[in-house]
Amino acid sequence: MDNGSTDGSADLESSYPDVRFIRVPRNFGRTKALNLGIRSAEGEFVLFLHADVEIAPDAVTQLASVLENRSEVGAVAPLLVNEDGHPEPQVTAMPKPSAPHPAWEPSGQAEADCVSGAALMVRSFFLKALRQIDERYGDYGGDLELCAQMRRAGKKILVLSSARAVHHPGVAETTGSQAAADRAIGTAVYLGKHFGFLTGLRSRISSTLGALFGFRLGEVRLLLANQKVDGNQKNAGK
Repeated sequence: MDNGSTDGSADLESSYPDVRFIRVPRNFGRTKALNLGIRSAEGEFVLFLHADVEIAPDAVTQLASVLENRSEVGAVAPLLVNEDGHPEPQVTAMPKPSAPHPAWEPSGQAEADCVSGAALMVRSFFLKALRQIDERYGDYGGDLELCAQMRRAGKKILVLSSARAVHHPGVAETTGSQAAADRAIGTAVYLGKHFGFLTGLRSRISSTLGALFGFRLGEVRLLLANQKVDGNQKNAGK
């Protein structure tokens, strides 16, 4: 999925004739891009991989082996590390009204409540049954929703420490006010969906007031406009 890239990625297609490239004209947000990729996937397993993450072929094989041999596992991730080999924040608790913004931490155990979608392999039939990840999420929240649905189905989510994926920070990341607003909106969507409309509304109001009192006026404007990363944001694709 080429989500409106401007870094020359489109030129790679001629070098990889066996790879299908799907392009959209601007950055429609990670969730829409994932859904487009899911609908086009034909394999038994689907590997989600963010643009700033690198994984070796043998690690991909290890992930597939877990899903092939353990029916109770619905999703498996490699251990996410930085360029020096140290574990990166990868797992978190599911948001709840009393703790809407749980911290993302390095993985310290095999099974997780919620794992980042930066590198994650899932059975394709589960994704097909899900139909799509809720597109009220932009960049943030799609992986929370996917993990919530996985847990609802009674499936385990594992982090396989013997398989590694390297995160290269600063590559193709949404930053600043747009990233903060997108995360706040994604959190409010998740809480509203799983704990009721009023809970989601309170989360949105709290985030907006917090940005206002912190004089983060760009963030306030985006929150009031409900402007997640979805292709409609100003300077989309840049």
